[in-house]
Amino acid sequence: MKKSASGINDLNLYLKALNSAYSGIIITDNLQHDNPIIYCNKAFETISGYSHDEIIGHNCRFLQAQDRSQKERAMIKDCITRGEECKIEIRNYRKDGTLFWNELFISPVKNEAGEVTHFIGVQNDITARKRAEHDLLEEKADVELKIQQRTKELQDKESFLSSMVETVRESLLVLDKNYVVLSANKHFLSSFHVSTEETVGKPLFDLGNRQWNIPPLKELLTQILPTNNPVVDYEVEHIFPHIGRKVMLLNAYRVEFEGHYKDRILIAIEDITEKKEQDQRKDDFLSIASHELKTPLTTIKGLVQILQRLSTDHSDTKFVSTLDKISAYIDRLNILITKLLDTSKIQSGNIELHMEPFNIDNTVREAIENISYGLPGHEIKLSGSTDAMVNGDELQIIQVINNLLSNAVKYSPDAKTIEVGIYRVANFVKISVRDYGMGIDYSDKQKVFERFFRASHTQKKFPGLGIGLYVSHEIIAHHKGTLWVESEPGEGSIFNFTLPIIPTTDSHGA
Repeated sequence: MKKSASGINDLNLYLKALNSAYSGIIITDNLQHDNPIIYCNKAFETISGYSHDEIIGHNCRFLQAQDRSQKERAMIKDCITRGEECKIEIRNYRKDGTLFWNELFISPVKNEAGEVTHFIGVQNDITARKRAEHDLLEEKADVELKIQQRTKELQDKESFLSSMVETVRESLLVLDKNYVVLSANKHFLSSFHVSTEETVGKPLFDLGNRQWNIPPLKELLTQILPTNNPVVDYEVEHIFPHIGRKVMLLNAYRVEFEGHYKDRILIAIEDITEKKEQDQRKDDFLSIASHELKTPLTTIKGLVQILQRLSTDHSDTKFVSTLDKISAYIDRLNILITKLLDTSKIQSGNIELHMEPFNIDNTVREAIENISYGLPGHEIKLSGSTDAMVNGDELQIIQVINNLLSNAVKYSPDAKTIEVGIYRVANFVKISVRDYGMGIDYSDKQKVFERFFRASHTQKKFPGLGIGLYVSHEIIAHHKGTLWVESEPGEGSIFNFTLPIIPTTDSHGA
């Protein structure tokens, strides 16, 4: 009796332990028909939503309700038939019909004869984990879809950019941080008579048996570009052994991302050899033509002056006025030839400067007085003074002032006032010429100082060659000053230029 009581106490202890377990536990009787459940703990009731009395006697497949197509059901049946343990994850349904995922461990219990008498099933609700896995899979699928879409977009853009790179009429190179060529477009390969195999993967300076070891190019990439990004319109001239002399205009750009320099350098190379040669031929023609025209024009001018002196004995006013018109046109032609000669000298680098100190205020006043005689319909107002001395070619500075005043009158025919200002700005004197004429478009402002450029809306209405502002710009540049324009369409223009002031003891001490 004591053993029996002890056994009962042990069984109660085991049952209490099972009821305290977090996992749901059931025991089925394999010796009875359909392997019914003969025991379940409290955790199983909680997981399934059924009470103890509603569970006992059922086969555990009742938890799958109508969801009978799961392959896991066949796996359970096979394990029970063979009396083996197994572990599966299966969809179950609570009493209220809600789905929960069940992690099921099945183990057989055998008697001394090795016969399977019972099965113990341990079950855990893994719905939360399954939901997280599902969400993760969905998120992964969504990310993969986005990656695929983004990859396709990048591939499309890369194809588009590659097409653009291959069709542009400039040579394009991509280099890494060691100046090794990563890619070269077809225009580069054809222009410099090389193949992809000879170019890509090779250091730039080693290309063509070191034909590209060009000192100005090396200076651009190793010294200028690291501190000046990008570099625009950098001219390099070089004689290649196989293709001859090339004049190249380079634009270089170092790729940056969020303030960090990446190991990529983009170089665009424009071959301007032919353009340079054409410009040189134009300059040679202008120089020769201008010189050839100058001599007979001087002779004609002298003959006209003789006729004008003789005309004092004639009373024919028409004859006299005709001579005066001829003289005026000769003067105009002479000014034009002088400008062409100046242009030729500037382009060839032979511009002559006779540098001497002069008082810029006096020069501006004299220039205004002289040009005012020929402009009776316009008033030129002068304001400001500097009493500054500048070092330069006074005649050329007068030429600049005359050019700006003449343009101000020409392009503002309906406005009768021209304003000239002279100011001291730091160590420079600044001269401004303001008109109230038609003004200049933004796109044209970037080009007005180019040789032979004329705005489209002025070509028919106002005659000219478009060299006055170019000559003026170069003269001021040779005097270490700057010339620029401020303008809006319909609101007139202000042309400004600066010249460095000769430092004095007082100003230096200040």
